Amino acid sequence: MVRDGDVVALEGFTHLIPFAAGHEIIRQGRRNLTLIRMTPDLIYDQLIGSGCASKLIFSWGGNPGVGSLHRLRDAVEQGWPVPLALEENAHAGMAAAYAAGASHLPFGILRGYVGTDLPKYNHVKFIDCPFTGEKLAAVPAIRPDVTVIHAQKADRVGNVLMWGVVGVQKEAVLAAKRTIVTVEEIVDHLDAPPNAVVLPSWVVGAVSEVKGGAFPSYAQGYYPRNNAFYKQWDPIARERETFQAWMQKHVLGTKDFDEFKRSLEKAVTHA
Repeated sequence: MVRDGDVVALEGFTHLIPFAAGHEIIRQGRRNLTLIRMTPDLIYDQLIGSGCASKLIFSWGGNPGVGSLHRLRDAVEQGWPVPLALEENAHAGMAAAYAAGASHLPFGILRGYVGTDLPKYNHVKFIDCPFTGEKLAAVPAIRPDVTVIHAQKADRVGNVLMWGVVGVQKEAVLAAKRTIVTVEEIVDHLDAPPNAVVLPSWVVGAVSEVKGGAFPSYAQGYYPRNNAFYKQWDPIARERETFQAWMQKHVLGTKDFDEFKRSLEKAVTHA
């Protein structure tokens, strides 16, 4: 469902980050992708360092609590392994753009970007409100070819349940032409708790049960964040040679996410 040249959003805000799906994109050798994410972190570092992406649309990027994404920086600064174009936005701007895409509107509107130079580097335009004359920012809708998310549960007809810290996953799914969801488990009944998000089957293209598929991020109710992994990623990604060796051993050299996790049992401890 992910093809060369696609615009792809793998969303997750600290929680439920779709690492397993991202690894499969790398294994399949997808190229020339435009990647979208409000907060690209380690899985985007891996995708970019593996040569999958030619452009990144984002509003913040880094290894949370640790530092830079070294493969992203290398692609931007040195063009390795391939040059990476950037389109930087504000969080609120991307949220408005996703909401517009989910509503099938051409653009979103917000109070923002005034007094910044970000409009020099993205597609923000300023318009006057027809009712008050107020100057507002207009952002083009985000409409990914494919949105990929991880969630806690799906039922057997394809409805998807997620709860806890959710970012723009719902909007990213509704905005997309195609959607892939990995889940912790497939169940007979969702039994949705209060304040949960349920995505109906008609907006979901494919569901795959991948237990632990958000590791090293966390899935509320299933497993905690593996802080040690984030810390250990920094020296791994800092140099091209150590990054390539790690990816070959743990991602390209494994057939699926279960095998990936087994390959890490001795390499990663919890912190």
